[in-house]
Amino acid sequence: MGPNVVLVTGVSRFLGGHLAARLAADPGVERVLAVDTERPGRDLLRRMGRAEFVRADIRNPLIAKVISRAGVDTVVHAAVNSRAAPGGRSAVKEMNVIGTMQLLAACQKAPSVRRVVVRSTSAVYGASSRDPAVFTESMMPKDLPSSGYAKDAVEIEGYVRAFGRRRPDVAVTTLRFSDLIGPRIDAMLTRYFAMPVVPVVLGFDARLQLLHAEDALAVLERAALAELPGVFNVGGDGVLMLSQAIRRAGRLPMPVPGPAMSPLSRFFRGSRLVDFSPEQMRYLNYGRVLDTAKLRTEFGYTPKWTTREAFDDYVRGRGLRPVVDPDQVLAAERGVGDVLTRLR
Repeated sequence: MGPNVVLVTGVSRFLGGHLAARLAADPGVERVLAVDTERPGRDLLRRMGRAEFVRADIRNPLIAKVISRAGVDTVVHAAVNSRAAPGGRSAVKEMNVIGTMQLLAACQKAPSVRRVVVRSTSAVYGASSRDPAVFTESMMPKDLPSSGYAKDAVEIEGYVRAFGRRRPDVAVTTLRFSDLIGPRIDAMLTRYFAMPVVPVVLGFDARLQLLHAEDALAVLERAALAELPGVFNVGGDGVLMLSQAIRRAGRLPMPVPGPAMSPLSRFFRGSRLVDFSPEQMRYLNYGRVLDTAKLRTEFGYTPKWTTREAFDDYVRGRGLRPVVDPDQVLAAERGVGDVLTRLR
């Protein structure tokens, strides 16, 4: 049975706002409440159509009144945020963790709620040299994330599991997205690959698995409309090596010794070019790949964009022009390869 009244959090940002717009366009959904502390931009608000914007802070227990008075039966928590915000890291953590706690507490009290969907992240698996080739949903990280967004996500998932035990009558869906990319996404990776010269740690070449923003929206929409409880890895097919992605974007790699990356990352954070946090640096060293078989077989969705296609769509959509002619790069690589072959 489909939802009647849906509440979506984080609607001032891409995923939450466009999900609210999709649900509002569905005639089978009676009412859509679009919640955020910030009013969405004019264009996004127009796209949201009949969705009702509610300026509310999910960290405030008053969110319980919003849910109970409207008779909300489906909650989609898309407000979990990895981006820096005014107030620094502590403000982001408070919104992510305390906000989720209060939202789940409100859902627990509301007898009308029967479905909760939580946007999580593959960052809960961490990133280390001891990682398996692919992570399944049942696996634990080799090195538990100890800081930043990844640690927030681990705590959030703990609260979600506790909520599921307290309200076994509610269908709880947790979606572990791999890194999002696309022409309309503003995230660490999209800023990273837009730099003309891209710093990389000397001796590392991470495996990247990416998810197109349109696939992420489709997965959230399906989770909101259908009862599909469980934890699901969500990512595009295939991988790109970091070096391949840099070449496809037409950027120049800048190999940096490991010890020099910390001061360099602080410089980038301070200049607001790219928000390099410690867990993101580990990700760019080791990468992370997900097993998405459960997404296809149990959830019933196959991403339309592969990792490579999603990345290429980002490059085209952003209009990234090569810093160096790709033919010259390929010629140089072939020349180096020929030299190495003769030396063997």
